[in-house]
Amino acid sequence: MPPLREDVQTPVGYATGLAAAWTTAQAPRSNTAPTVVSLFAGCGGSSLGYAMAGFDERLAVEWDDHAAETFRTNFPDIPLYHGDIQRLSATEALTLARLKPGELDVLDGSPPCQGFSVAGNRIIEDPRNQLFREYLRVIDIFKPKVIVMENVSGMVRGEMKLVFAEILKTMRNSGYRVAARILNAMWYGVPQSRQRIIFVGIRNDLEGTPGHPSPSVTTPYTFIDACQGIESVGPVISIKKGVAAYSLIKRGGGMAIVLTDLGARHSHFSWRRLSWTEPCPTICTQRALLHPDTRAFLSIAAIKRCSSFPDKFIFNGTLKNQWARIGNSVPPLFIRAIATHIKEILLTNAMKTRDSFTNVG
Repeated sequence: MPPLREDVQTPVGYATGLAAAWTTAQAPRSNTAPTVVSLFAGCGGSSLGYAMAGFDERLAVEWDDHAAETFRTNFPDIPLYHGDIQRLSATEALTLARLKPGELDVLDGSPPCQGFSVAGNRIIEDPRNQLFREYLRVIDIFKPKVIVMENVSGMVRGEMKLVFAEILKTMRNSGYRVAARILNAMWYGVPQSRQRIIFVGIRNDLEGTPGHPSPSVTTPYTFIDACQGIESVGPVISIKKGVAAYSLIKRGGGMAIVLTDLGARHSHFSWRRLSWTEPCPTICTQRALLHPDTRAFLSIAAIKRCSSFPDKFIFNGTLKNQWARIGNSVPPLFIRAIATHIKEILLTNAMKTRDSFTNVG
C-alpha cells in the first residue's frame, strides 16, 4: 500500500472521481446521445473515454485477438468488427453501425504507433506506419461531422514529419478543417505523463473552429494519488545475468539504461523507478517500471489506475498480456476530456441548425 498523503497541493479524490466516471460510462444512452465509431479500438481505452462523456458507440474495429477479447468482456453491447480493417467494406461498416454517410458524429482512431515511437527503431517504411491510411479511407465511408486521431508525438519528429504532413493534407482534402496539437494526459486528470499528438477536424459544412480542450487540472495527480486504497507492489524482480538495473536506481525515482542479456542477442532496456510524488512516466512495453520502495515491478492494479482505467474494468490473460493492453491504450480520462470538448462543438452546431429551421418556418 502507498503511504498516506499529508499534503493537499494536488487534486483530491482521484479514485473516487474515477469510480464516478465508470458509473457514468455504464449508464444507458439516450436517443439523442452523440455517436462515435472507434477504429484500432484495442481493449477499449478510447471507447471508455467516450462512454464517460455520454457518447453512444456504434462500432469498434480491432484485429488483435487478445485486445478484442478484452473489449468484448467490457463492452458486450458494442458491435465489434474483429478482423483486418483493410477488409472492412463501406457496406459492412455502415450496416454494423446502423448509420448513413454524414450521420456519424465522431470517427475516432488510434492507428498503431510503434513505427513512429521514439522508443522504437523509427523506420518510416514500417508497415504499421501505413495503417493511418485505413483511418483516412474510413473517413470517406462515414463522412463524420468530427474526426479525432491520436498518435505518438514522435510523428512530428525527423522524417516522420512527412507522414504527419500527408495526414493533414488528406484530412483537409476530404473536406475537414483540421488542427493538430501535442497534449499531455497528465493535464487532463490522468496520473501519467503521456504525450500524444491529437488531430481534431470539423467537416467544412459545419460551424466551429477545430481545437483542443483546456487542461482540466492545475496540478497533476501523482503516483501516490493513483494508488490510494490498492496494492501497488507487483511481481518481485528476478535479477538475471546482464541485468542489474535495480541496484543502479536509488529510491525516490530515476532511470537507468542497461544492457540486457536476451539469449543470442543483447539489447538496451530502459528501467525506471517511480517517485510517489510525481505522475507515473509513460507506460509502454519497452520500459520496466519499478516500485518506489521495493524490489518489484508495479501491480496491474497500479498500472490500471495510472492509465485511468477504473478498478472494475477487466483485463484478461497473463500479466504480460494485461500490461501490453494497458500500455497500448489511450487513457480513458484523457479521451473523456477531448470527447467533452467535441460535444460542445456538436451542441453548438445542433443549436445553429435548429435555429435555422425555426427561422425558415
